[in-house]
Amino acid sequence: MSSHKRSWKRQSAIAVLIVIFSACRQDMHDQPKYIPLRQSTFFDDARSARPLVAGTVARGHLHDDSLLETGRAGNADAETFPLTVDAALLARGRERFDIYCAPCHGRTGYGDGMIVRRGFRRPESYHTDRLRAAPPGHFVDVMLNGFGAMADYADKVDARDRWAIAAYIRALQLSQHATINDVPTGDRGALQ
Repeated sequence: MSSHKRSWKRQSAIAVLIVIFSACRQDMHDQPKYIPLRQSTFFDDARSARPLVAGTVARGHLHDDSLLETGRAGNADAETFPLTVDAALLARGRERFDIYCAPCHGRTGYGDGMIVRRGFRRPESYHTDRLRAAPPGHFVDVMLNGFGAMADYADKVDARDRWAIAAYIRALQLSQHATINDVPTGDRGALQ
């Protein structure tokens, strides 16, 4: 073997050893850090765990209203809405319904959405007696936890939007099953 090749091999071996041993530094293990509930010499109060800043809330949002978040009052589906049902809430509910619900449930709630037309399982119509009698909290609970073939939408639809969609579902149900008695007496003449 030539001296040039031996020299090249020796230099390569030295370079490899330098790279290997340069990563084994003890100070990476002994780096300054605070272990929870251990004493600190850095802060005047000697605590390593710092108190929360005033007004701090949980990351994301605080789930302090069980009815709003879950659609349940105790162990039962909520019978009433925790939000004021007005035109703005219904408009928001329609917008969210068209995005998240209409692909399966159809824009009118009969369960004839585009996904169903492509061969997927048909959801129950919102206009059945069972779902017309269901409390609004039922729809919120289904959006939160899923039901049957429907996956949960907890990470896609926030709590207020779930209630807005539930209000819009009620409006859809009323639109298909309203009677003349549901129309204010002053407006009945415009229908005839």
